[in-house]
Amino acid sequence: MLTQCPECELPVSDKANACPHCGYPLKPSEKIKRPRKSNKRRRLPNGFGQISEIKNRNLRNPFRAMVTVGKTSDGRPICKPLKPESYFATYNDAYAALVEYNKNPYDLGTAITMQELYDKWLPEYEKTVKSTKAVTSAWPYCSAVYKMRVMDIRARHVKGCMEEGVATVRGREQNPTATMKNQIKSMFNMMLDYALEYELVDRNYSRTFNLTEETVKEIQKVKKGHIAFTDDEMELLWNNVDEKHGIDILLIQCYSGWRPQELGLLELKDVDLENWTFQGGMKTDAGENRVVPIHSRIQDLVLKKYREAEAIGSPYLLNWADPNNRNKKNFELTYARYQKAFERIRDELKLNPEHRPHDGRTHFVTMAKRYGVDEYAIKYMVGHKISDITEKVYTRREFAWLREEIEKIK
Repeated sequence: MLTQCPECELPVSDKANACPHCGYPLKPSEKIKRPRKSNKRRRLPNGFGQISEIKNRNLRNPFRAMVTVGKTSDGRPICKPLKPESYFATYNDAYAALVEYNKNPYDLGTAITMQELYDKWLPEYEKTVKSTKAVTSAWPYCSAVYKMRVMDIRARHVKGCMEEGVATVRGREQNPTATMKNQIKSMFNMMLDYALEYELVDRNYSRTFNLTEETVKEIQKVKKGHIAFTDDEMELLWNNVDEKHGIDILLIQCYSGWRPQELGLLELKDVDLENWTFQGGMKTDAGENRVVPIHSRIQDLVLKKYREAEAIGSPYLLNWADPNNRNKKNFELTYARYQKAFERIRDELKLNPEHRPHDGRTHFVTMAKRYGVDEYAIKYMVGHKISDITEKVYTRREFAWLREEIEKIK
């Protein structure tokens, strides 16, 4: 039977507790029944482990989760703390962690191989770094241990991969360089640390030895210092900027200090042609999203590259629009492309053969110091960390100050 709501005067059922139109309570004496949340703790299946609450200690995470790893002679379960976290804020959190553990136990038993460990460790490692290239390029040299059990790995196996490993690179088999040997050892250090954390091994044998003195010397030899361009070399670059492809990008680097990898990541949306700034950066917290004034000597070059990017529909400022490029749709300025162009320019102009792609950044810092640019302005523009707390306020100074400083460079 329908009645009238005393509040909105619209028709409503006489059995309704509240008006469906305006919400006015029609039977205030009757409480609307709502399903109650159950506080009952779910019981763990046999063999899943144990959850115990540590009382009277005022802990933030009082619930301890233990996993069952075996039984005593009289049938009692043998338990150990759940890894990597054993303590939880609530019983249900601990319960959920044990359920997840039993779906895919962290300690996969003595049969887990190095390949299985690598497949499990790599996604976790990816969360902590910006690039896994060093690891993914090192792992192919370690095929000799792919099927070995993790618990059987010893120092001699790691050394074997470093000294005798073979990988196919660009269709050719090759042995590890000194730098690659260092990367292989570093990878094993981290992988076996991970295995140690989850109690797959009792010891990280990769950390029981150091690189040989010969390898260390070879690495140091490869890691030559970067050098700035001479005045004559800079004049040569400017004289050929319209003649040789890629010199414009190199000159932009010389007057802004971007890393080679950062050049190809500068986006059009972060280039302000009205105030002549660009924003970008990577690698460190201090280096990310830094705003650098566009020096007056390269403003025409930047404007030209900006219009080129718009013409080809690229979101990036600097592109590899080389007419000799086979792939007409891929304009990405990768490090490999920049390196190839850099080496061609260096050789064709007969510049110092020791020059490398990072030297444009080194040149910027060298010139900034020569012309008396404020040291904290230099650190900010190249993305170096400032340890002097009192000088961190430089980031709050007017941007005009940075422009004045960079324009000191001639």
